Amino acid sequence: MFRTKSLCLVLVLAAGVAAAQERRPASPRGTAATQVGGKWVTPKQGAEPRYTGGKWIEVDYGRPIKRSREPLFGSGADYGKKFLDGAPLWRVGANQTTRLTTEAAIEIGGKKLDPGTYSLFVDLKEGAWTLVVSKQPWLEKYDPAEKTKTWGAYGYDAKYDVVRAPMTSTRIAHSVDQLTIGFVDVTDKGGKLAIAWDHDVAMVDFKLVP
Repeated sequence: MFRTKSLCLVLVLAAGVAAAQERRPASPRGTAATQVGGKWVTPKQGAEPRYTGGKWIEVDYGRPIKRSREPLFGSGADYGKKFLDGAPLWRVGANQTTRLTTEAAIEIGGKKLDPGTYSLFVDLKEGAWTLVVSKQPWLEKYDPAEKTKTWGAYGYDAKYDVVRAPMTSTRIAHSVDQLTIGFVDVTDKGGKLAIAWDHDVAMVDFKLVP
């Protein structure tokens, strides 16, 4: 009886651990955000200044971890190919399509983006990344029968492209373990969208437009 109860307890605990592992995705979702175009004002004497009139720009993406893969992107003709897995472009993340939502009209690569939500992809070439901004609709859940919407970069169709902008690529000494997208050098007029993973960092300028 004792052994039976012990075995049941072990199975229950093991099931709990497995459930906990299932609840934690291998590539957690993450966001990067900035607020631009506003100004600091003091509503009344003695009050704390407040940032008002700003508009949000946000990226929602899956954040894969390096997990000791060496070299991460590879080199030469094979550079980045393992992250495509048959797709024409890199999804810049994991699972669902990476999305950029902007409340402000912005310009990237000389092309205007009206306020709205867009898909982000990257055309990977060693030392020469190209950011692709698309209006193609995306899937929240994978559906193999869906041929118009994207899942990651699967189903990508260039006819929906809004922007194709060369990125400035650099190599850094330290290795970024988890894919990180962020905004750097931000001012009230614009900034840079940066993508960093392992020793590779790529950036593209954006600016506010009327």
